[in-house]
Amino acid sequence: MAWRCGSRSNAGLVANLVRAELLTVPSVISAFEATDRAHYLRPPHDSYADAPAPIGHNATISAPHMHALLACALAPYVSLQDARVLDVGSGSGYLCAVLRRAGAKQVVGVEHIAELVQRAEASLRDDGLGADLDEGNVQLHVGDGRQGYPSLAPYAAIHVGAAAPSDVPPALLQQLASPGRLVCPVQGADGQQEIIQIDKDEHGKVTRSSLMGVRYVPLCDMEEQVRLR
Repeated sequence: MAWRCGSRSNAGLVANLVRAELLTVPSVISAFEATDRAHYLRPPHDSYADAPAPIGHNATISAPHMHALLACALAPYVSLQDARVLDVGSGSGYLCAVLRRAGAKQVVGVEHIAELVQRAEASLRDDGLGADLDEGNVQLHVGDGRQGYPSLAPYAAIHVGAAAPSDVPPALLQQLASPGRLVCPVQGADGQQEIIQIDKDEHGKVTRSSLMGVRYVPLCDMEEQVRLR
């Protein structure tokens, strides 16, 4: 069903995701409606296809159904008072826009390709979020996402947009707030990937669960990403 949610418009895409019960949280639905993917993808790629698409430098923007599922999973923590959210591998900047509009007080994106950060900032401005960039409500930083962004930690919600080898990077767990939720694709020794959800309660107790099988590009350093081309 998820792969049939594409449309010819952002409104149609959102309606199809809602109909498929992939978008289920009102604040996230509103954020998807307000955030047109056309600002974050350029021709010849179809902005409203329910499929991942390349954005350059061997990076991709995730399929809409994955953004929908994971944004909804994070929503209870994104909406907490004064919630700060971390997006690792922020790429196009699309999910940063969604998370800000879904209620996060501040969204911090980390991406190790400087050109992608520049493009994402331009896309966010095109999408009407220039004031949020200027005021620091949305921040994009060049860096190794595996290390998170410790100077602004802790984060009520953390999204990782690439598959970590074997387990969630320890630095990200350390930067997860109590309470907080992290979602991260992890690739096992057998090559299979799954989304791992980690919840940390107000006492610091950690609970792990597997949400679904997936296929993501690897979470790696910049040199390895260049070699993957």
